[in-house]
Amino acid sequence: MDFDLDPPLIALRDRVAAFVRDEVIPAESQPVDDALVASLRAKARRAGIYGPQLPVEFGGLGLGIVPLCVLFEQAGRSFLGALALHCSAPDEGNMHLLSLFATHAQRERWLRPLAEGEFRSCFAMTEPAPGAGSDPTMMETRATRVDGGWRIDGHKWFATGAEGARLTITMAVSDPDAAPHKRASMFLVATDSPGYQFLRAVPTMGGHGLGGHCELQYEGVFVSDDHVLGAPGDGFRMAQIRLAPARLTHCMRWLGAAQRSLEIAIARVKEREAFGKKLAEHQSIQWMIADSEIDLHASRLMVMEAAWKHEQGSDIRHESSICKVFVAEAVNRVIDRAIQMCGALGFSSDLPLEHFFREARAFRIYDGPSEVHRMVIARNVIGKT
Repeated sequence: MDFDLDPPLIALRDRVAAFVRDEVIPAESQPVDDALVASLRAKARRAGIYGPQLPVEFGGLGLGIVPLCVLFEQAGRSFLGALALHCSAPDEGNMHLLSLFATHAQRERWLRPLAEGEFRSCFAMTEPAPGAGSDPTMMETRATRVDGGWRIDGHKWFATGAEGARLTITMAVSDPDAAPHKRASMFLVATDSPGYQFLRAVPTMGGHGLGGHCELQYEGVFVSDDHVLGAPGDGFRMAQIRLAPARLTHCMRWLGAAQRSLEIAIARVKEREAFGKKLAEHQSIQWMIADSEIDLHASRLMVMEAAWKHEQGSDIRHESSICKVFVAEAVNRVIDRAIQMCGALGFSSDLPLEHFFREARAFRIYDGPSEVHRMVIARNVIGKT
């Protein structure tokens, strides 16, 4: 792997970094709503950095996973960055799914306006107990064959972005008698469909994103055959195709937040004095800085290697799991140390650290909790020996 970035990518990275610094971070104090996001996206379009992951035919830059990881780190320096570039979850993953598996008609109806930012989407797979959480084979939502289509009945929650969304990509069991990972299909469900009910946005530790983490009810929701995404029974396979590279971009977005957190802490300890010298001169502070730099460096290299393998056509599910565990935990450590170095100021909302800390805690849970990924990693290693 060549770790040198091409000059055009370096220039694009620097443009994204400047945009986040000059346009996005100054907007962090404003209420996060659709109007603010639309305004930032208009600026991103003018800057030529909108939709880096989107196909060119849908108004994006059509970049591969390696350059995406480079850019997503810069976007992640602000909780508004990925929204501004229109590469935030769940829309990013949903657009990826639609670009790969949607029919031409589905792309025109759903992908094109979603890429244009005309509406928001969500992805509904997780269910409250005893339904699917870390084990998706426990899914209880059912899609039953009826004349001309399917009837969906079930209960979903933690459907990120569902409040105000127009489209929900819904996972449901379409063949309960099939093998465990061939039972489910994906369905394109318009949120104005009869029987679709938005129940609530679940209160959480975070809460600065659009659409919340939501609870949904499906009671006899009818979708026609042309609302099946991909082939029936391919739901789990498509979910893995969606999630494996998405975990890498999640990692890089959070690395951007962690890198900014360390920089904020370093600026603070270089100016703050205690016990006769700058905080930066105390060994205890220096060790925290060193440990955070080690975490960031290792995380970045780990993700970039997995991204490079993906671009070579390799199956990166194993590497993706390794990245997910290590980076999610490293990011939490880096942000926690930054708060500690900044003391009471870090704990306050005068700095973005407390917000990053609350939001980053979920990173060890979503897209597969650390425990599940460790289980998968261990099985892979044991199987090789």
